[in-house]
Amino acid sequence: MLGATTILAGAALPGIARAQQTPAPAPPSAPAGDGLTEIVVTATHEKQSVQKVPISMLALSSASLDERQVQGLSDLAALLPSVSFAGLGPGRVTPYFRGIVPAGGNYASVGYYLDDIPITGTGVPDIHIYDIDRVEALSGPQGTLYGAGSLAGTIRFVTNKPKIGKLEYGIDIEANKYGGHGEGGLIESYLNLPVSNNFAVRVIAYYRKDGGFINNTPNNGTFNDGSSSTLNLGDNVPSTTYTLNNANIAKNNYNPIYEYGTRLQALWEPAPDWEIMPEVTAQRQTAYGYFGYDPRVGDLQVHDYDLTRQDDRWYQAELSIHGHIGDFDLTSATGYFYRRTYLNNDYTYYTVTYDRFGPGYENYLQFFDKNGCTGSGATMKCSTLINPTQYYHSWTTQSKFTQEVRLKTPVSWPFDATIGGFFQSQFNENNSNYAIHGLDNIAGYTAAGGQEANPGGFGIPTTAGGTMVLGTPAVKGDTFYINENNQYYHDEAVFAEGHYKITPNLKVTGGIRYFWTDYETLGLAGVMASAHSTSSSLYLPTGTYGCPTPLPTDARLTCLNTNPAAPDEVGRYKEKGETHKLVVDWQVDPDKNIYANYSTGFRPGGFNRPLRIRGYGLATVSPFESEKLSNFEFGVKTKWNNIFRFNAAAYYETWNNIQYSVVVAGTQGAGITGNAGTAHVKGVEYDADLKLGNVTLSTSGAYNDARLARDFCNFAFNSSNLSIGQLPTCTEGQYVHNADGSLQMPLVSQVAANGGTRLPRQPMFKGTTTIRYDTTIGAYKAFVQGAALYQTGATQNLNTSLDALLGDTSGFASFDFSAGASKGPYRLELFIENAFDERGALTKNTFCSITFCANSSRTFTIRPQFFGIKLSYHYQ
Repeated sequence: MLGATTILAGAALPGIARAQQTPAPAPPSAPAGDGLTEIVVTATHEKQSVQKVPISMLALSSASLDERQVQGLSDLAALLPSVSFAGLGPGRVTPYFRGIVPAGGNYASVGYYLDDIPITGTGVPDIHIYDIDRVEALSGPQGTLYGAGSLAGTIRFVTNKPKIGKLEYGIDIEANKYGGHGEGGLIESYLNLPVSNNFAVRVIAYYRKDGGFINNTPNNGTFNDGSSSTLNLGDNVPSTTYTLNNANIAKNNYNPIYEYGTRLQALWEPAPDWEIMPEVTAQRQTAYGYFGYDPRVGDLQVHDYDLTRQDDRWYQAELSIHGHIGDFDLTSATGYFYRRTYLNNDYTYYTVTYDRFGPGYENYLQFFDKNGCTGSGATMKCSTLINPTQYYHSWTTQSKFTQEVRLKTPVSWPFDATIGGFFQSQFNENNSNYAIHGLDNIAGYTAAGGQEANPGGFGIPTTAGGTMVLGTPAVKGDTFYINENNQYYHDEAVFAEGHYKITPNLKVTGGIRYFWTDYETLGLAGVMASAHSTSSSLYLPTGTYGCPTPLPTDARLTCLNTNPAAPDEVGRYKEKGETHKLVVDWQVDPDKNIYANYSTGFRPGGFNRPLRIRGYGLATVSPFESEKLSNFEFGVKTKWNNIFRFNAAAYYETWNNIQYSVVVAGTQGAGITGNAGTAHVKGVEYDADLKLGNVTLSTSGAYNDARLARDFCNFAFNSSNLSIGQLPTCTEGQYVHNADGSLQMPLVSQVAANGGTRLPRQPMFKGTTTIRYDTTIGAYKAFVQGAALYQTGATQNLNTSLDALLGDTSGFASFDFSAGASKGPYRLELFIENAFDERGALTKNTFCSITFCANSSRTFTIRPQFFGIKLSYHYQ
């Protein structure tokens, strides 16, 4: 598709252009004296200037996106002050607004839209940004028009639409490099073809290679925390040691990205005031390695021992119909989204961490090749020990169907209202395997019938001082721990939003949304014992337990009961509720607006699976409650003489029932989701533009003070009733006790976080400023531009003891510069981002529980120094 589009744009279409006389030049940069550019948005499902929308939002035009070299979601981090990002790399990033950073649950807190279709989720796809009309970032709850996935805000990517009667095409070529690291490049092309007087198509295609900037260096026999790479089981079996080495995959710039995709749109106007627009977008992105580094190893360096690679493929199909029935305005948006992701991930540090606990915990120095062991005790002799370290591989498939219909009242009515309905059905298939290479080829069983041919012939049995049970520990293939499940989401909603003008300049807006949500999971999570033991099965929902083991390697689990009549008290969650919106705005004059906004948001709750507690068996876990967010906002939007624009909003938000993932002591790293209480967010957002002749100054920023309202009590295991739950009360400096009065080990503080603790991952202040100078040099339009990003530090976990182990990120500032010239349809641009190679840390992550894996955490930063040259030809 890319080649065909490029050939058309570069060869065939110039002939068409000559037949239509001389090509119209691309719009030049605004000449000296011109005013500010107006941006029209559709945030409230009607076209209006961003200055007229009575909510806090930031709209980034196509020009702004191009000027800052925005190619994907992570590049928006510098341009959206109220938004923070957390994740592990492209396609594994989740955005957050205003410090509302949930650390658990089944639903996202931020709506993520491509045109009118939601593709919301955690770890959202990295949409390539090209031929985009604008990006809209709507701060605060957007539940009335955008649903449960928009608890804290919504990000919308709005594409350029086909244009009837107008030929447009273009090509953009870029070569780039990361400072002293990898080289990359980009080629993009678009075509708008008028087919008839009522039909047009628009197509884009692109290919991108990002060169990478993380070095996977040879380990030289030493882990990054300074300990020896020689693993030792202990005094029981001193012969079981294994030295790790990553020489086979060590390389510089080991995290490149390869990406290609296309978008095809059509616009048909079958009758006056009717538009039918089908659209298909497809993308494949392959990202290698980690995008964080380990400062203990070195700057932008890691020690990885297995391949990390994510292959992310997705497409979205949309059918939009817009027209009039009488004086009523009707809109229908139908969408289907499909995504399949394959991930292979190094998991060495998890293995090393838990192996060090020795007998009684997961001990991986137990696995020998098929020749097994002979003898026992001091006379035991074993053959070759296989590499005991784990890797993670998974297939995740997501399919989502959505339908929304909106009807707007006639403009002749004394008020206007939009009413609508929404339906969504989503299916996720998750196949997650925590595996050890060669575990499916060790002694201990024969494949036929799964019978043990040589009990004790693998690893070190408990009778000889080891920790593993007799028989193979592999639950499926080479998988030691498995998680296979199907997730089903069904959401329905009806909504209405209306406006009434009390006076010609004073308007009140009200909105309400009723919703019904249904979430269900079927599957298995656990090791061998979880599959074949009725008492230890983690199958959800309740039904027939048990599977023959080892499980088949060529299919998903088929042995678990999927009877729809099975009880749904466990494994299924239903909820209904409503969200509200009330706004009063006063249009003081055509260029000045003052508004007050009250809105609410909602994120559904869910259930927890039972967890195995060492020494006790399974423990029940209560469901977690839904989150609710209330937003009180006061804002102004002003423009002065069309040369100065200033918008600001002050807000106070109350976030109830914060959903938070907790790893409970004794569960060997398994987690649950609980509710961490209430938090309050006080903040201010602003954006401003000043144009004085040839100079334009733009700035935006956000101050967010997000804190717990009261003490957050920890979660713990109650040995008297075999349950896991939150402590009803907690005391600073006190620890959790078992039913017999003994302390839970490792020590668990009753207080997870005191009231007043900052919410994690959100800098208290974040801002960006751009200065641009436009001029004319002969027949050329030229510009130079400088931009700065600055933000304060952020905590990384709500639990204060875990945050202390992980460490906070520090504040930083980075600077970008660019310059370019254009003549007619041609444009040349040079740019350098993060010019001084600042290592601005955004987040930190670990491979397992922070309690155990903090010493192998990775730091994820803004891009290091990045520079390039871009050549464009746009015929319009």
